[in-house]
Amino acid sequence: MVQAKTLTQNTTYYTLALVFQKVLAFVYFTFLARGLGVEDLGRYTFAFSFTTIFSVFVDVGLNSVLTREIAKDRSRTKEILANVLGIKLFLSLFVYLFVVILINLMDYPEITKNLVYLTGVIMLLDTFSNTFWGVLRGHQNLKYESAGIVFFESLVIIVGAILLILDLGVVVQVLAVLMGSSFLCFFSYWEMRRRTHLIPTIQIDRSLAKKLLIIAWPFALTGILARLNTQIDTIFLSKIGCATQAICDANVGIYSVATKIILAIHFLPLAFVAALFPALSEFFATDQEKLARTFEKAMRYLMFISAPIAGGLLILAPDFVPQIFGREYYGAILPLQILAGSLIFLFLTFPIGSLLNACSKQLQNTKQIGVAVAVNTLLNIFLIPRLTYVGGAISSLVSTVVLFVLGIYATNKILKYNKKYLLTSFLQSLLAGIIMVFVLWLLLFKIHFIYLIILGALVYFLALFLFGFFTRQELNDILLSLRIKKSL
Repeated sequence: MVQAKTLTQNTTYYTLALVFQKVLAFVYFTFLARGLGVEDLGRYTFAFSFTTIFSVFVDVGLNSVLTREIAKDRSRTKEILANVLGIKLFLSLFVYLFVVILINLMDYPEITKNLVYLTGVIMLLDTFSNTFWGVLRGHQNLKYESAGIVFFESLVIIVGAILLILDLGVVVQVLAVLMGSSFLCFFSYWEMRRRTHLIPTIQIDRSLAKKLLIIAWPFALTGILARLNTQIDTIFLSKIGCATQAICDANVGIYSVATKIILAIHFLPLAFVAALFPALSEFFATDQEKLARTFEKAMRYLMFISAPIAGGLLILAPDFVPQIFGREYYGAILPLQILAGSLIFLFLTFPIGSLLNACSKQLQNTKQIGVAVAVNTLLNIFLIPRLTYVGGAISSLVSTVVLFVLGIYATNKILKYNKKYLLTSFLQSLLAGIIMVFVLWLLLFKIHFIYLIILGALVYFLALFLFGFFTRQELNDILLSLRIKKSL
């Protein structure tokens, strides 16, 4: 059975690793933005966005099924993994060929096509890395995946910095990520073998493969829709709302600064859900009371961390965007502020989606994401030709709120949890965030934004402490997970 300490430690390991990765990735992206310029940054971003959408057709939801089924019965690890690898190898060839054919049928310049060819290879490497890590997740072990994340990002930033200095062009710049993904694929395979003592094989047992795909297809459809929901605005911006392709590339470059900041923050709910999903799967089968309590804590935790981030971005964006990325990216301020408004809702959709998947409600989760994608797509079609990247940000905000509302409605029908407890936690976080925002607004442009970030965090934590947000047990859990001391 999953222990609370295991869940907390897995979350801590993975969160700390992703903090390290995202800090380095953000620094690297900043140098890319300044070194490549707006248009090349737009091409670079589009290539990754384009191939990211198709990565779901290689995975087809199998990683989630792999983790869930292994968490339920570890004795079947080798059998399930062999079939997942067999299916993915078969799909990889066809998906990559489709990507190559599609990008050639579309009216993009040669440099963009070359970028897509390379990012397509990266897509394939990453999906196999995730498969190997999925095995260790099923065994409740995120420590080595956390180490792999740190090694990957360190390699990317070292090689990427060298390539930027050499100024060899945007296509060559992608090789930094290709090298990092190649290393991570090998490292994940090696660690999976070491920790599970399994030598992976590749096979397709028709009966088992069919069963896995039947279980996985709602995950696959959810993944496709989720990727579309996050990447469709970039694809639209690369083609509509502009007179020339160069202007389109520039629009994507400006918008990518706003979305990169928001996506970089995704590591917080992603890290938590990575550790949470196996626990929810087990509790759904064994203990409904623990399932409810775990869900409550997950929602409360993400309320706690999302409120100050959203408020900080909203207030500080006019100060730090020009300073960090340069004045040519000044247009990214407004879309970033709009996207910041969606953060609280966005964070809370992660545990909601994880709960629905763990409770075998994949189809319900898929339907909700489908509605959100439809809303996002329709708004993009209407708003991007008129407002370009601002229209993309508005579309994303509205679709995120729609997804959250639908998710809460569905959760209420399948799980009995303490709604008053969560509402109180939300109001405490919101009020503390408002107090923080007011303080930052008074001092904006008077103090360097770095000092304002530190001050804002202190104000927020102090306000929550005064509101009685933290319990003694919660503080103990945090300290234990960090191994600071055994108890207060």
